[in-house]
Amino acid sequence: MQNETKEILEAVRQGALSVEDALLKLKTAPYEDIGFAKVDLHRRVRQGASEVIYGAGKTPEQMLGIIETMRRNGQERILITRLDPEAAATLKKQVPLVYYETARIGILGERPVPNGIGSIVVATGGTSDIPVAEEAALTAEILGNEVIRLYDVGVAGLHRLLAYKEILMEASVIIAIAGMEGALASVIGGLADCPVIAVPTSVGYGASFHGLSALLSMLNSCASGVSVVNIDNGFGAGYFASMINHMEGKK
Repeated sequence: MQNETKEILEAVRQGALSVEDALLKLKTAPYEDIGFAKVDLHRRVRQGASEVIYGAGKTPEQMLGIIETMRRNGQERILITRLDPEAAATLKKQVPLVYYETARIGILGERPVPNGIGSIVVATGGTSDIPVAEEAALTAEILGNEVIRLYDVGVAGLHRLLAYKEILMEASVIIAIAGMEGALASVIGGLADCPVIAVPTSVGYGASFHGLSALLSMLNSCASGVSVVNIDNGFGAGYFASMINHMEGKK
């Protein structure tokens, strides 16, 4: 059962919300059609996290329409991914957007207090992987997770990673982000006792094929417990890590 539904039912039990008002909250239209988009208003109830706006390919006017619909329906925090600086500058004139240029992410609303079962470690092979790592880290943070960043700890200098062995051992989830040959995920997978999410990046020389080499290496990892998302998909990794970090026991 997702957090929002539980909060509504708990409010009814404590007398803070009437049965009628609770029913109204649960029966609210599942989406709102604004012509160019059908904004999903029930995603948080179904999945535990509200809809995220994918900024690439959308005009500032379209994004503003989606934002206004979300805010009108009570969504306090809004995440926009793959948002270019020009569109961000336009949106900031209309809404209180905080823009993170490295990650190409825009955020409306305050970050929540972390409420996951532990911490999420985001590790990169090199400095060039940081844009993807920041997309993953900010996504996880806006979804209510404590995030620890370990940047430039790739296998070209393995002692750099081993210096943080205790942090890796204490993590609930680790996101391993690397380009080139993508070996970082296998190394971390062989050290840690938690799930590892591997993110191949398009960093590398010609034969890396814009991240395909790292993707295939990660898919063929001999380390158990390593799952792989698509090339440069920091958002997908951060979201998946948050789901793992918020898992509840089911009977």
